[in-house]
Amino acid sequence: MLGSFQILDGDTPRTREDGSPAFWRCVVPRADVAVVPGTWEVEGLRGTGSFDWTVTDLFVPSHRVCPHIGVPLDNQWSRWPGLTYALPSQCWVGPHHSAVITGIARAGIEALIALTAEKKPRGRSFMLRDNPMVQEAIGRADAILNAGRGYRSTTIADIWHTMARGEETTLEQRSRARLASTYAADSARQAMDMVFRHGGSTSFKSDSRLAEAWRDLQVVGQTSTIAPEWYPIAGRALMGMDPGPRLR
Repeated sequence: MLGSFQILDGDTPRTREDGSPAFWRCVVPRADVAVVPGTWEVEGLRGTGSFDWTVTDLFVPSHRVCPHIGVPLDNQWSRWPGLTYALPSQCWVGPHHSAVITGIARAGIEALIALTAEKKPRGRSFMLRDNPMVQEAIGRADAILNAGRGYRSTTIADIWHTMARGEETTLEQRSRARLASTYAADSARQAMDMVFRHGGSTSFKSDSRLAEAWRDLQVVGQTSTIAPEWYPIAGRALMGMDPGPRLR
């Protein structure tokens, strides 16, 4: 099992040189772990099998312990060969959750497209796909989602090419990577809300693919790596101000 923890000096947690909390990671045998039941009661992502766990009076040898990525985010893998490991953390912290949420939104659009071919709304003489408002919603949702994905791809490609030339990335590039991740997530949310609305009563039925996609997307969208706070953080960086420890 892999877990994170803090080291205490008495009752006071240790901190990094900049005063931020210092976290460590450890690997412990599964047999020494007690699973806490009933801790993953959520609206979405119910099938992940997530849970909380605890250990008591367990000695962990030093070779099973390593520093957790702290604040500011440090690249601990640059010692390994290959461009992937040389990339700054901002290029993958944020984009990884962003890719999940845009993928779910794509599934939601596809779910509505499938529904329109088989559903005839109550009291109507035509199929759902014949409704001009539904046609527009699908077109708009696809454009909105792909706009966010395109911005994300462009910013990550820019950082990749910079590193490939042997150059260091700039604060502006790293800030735009976080901006693009957050914007792609917001685009996914907007697109998903649009197709959910046009699914009619089917959208709120628990066994509906639209409902499942909407719930999962909301859960992913709550993660701090793509939270709205990244807009002002990146904005400060773009204006030449101190963005704070999360984006240095």
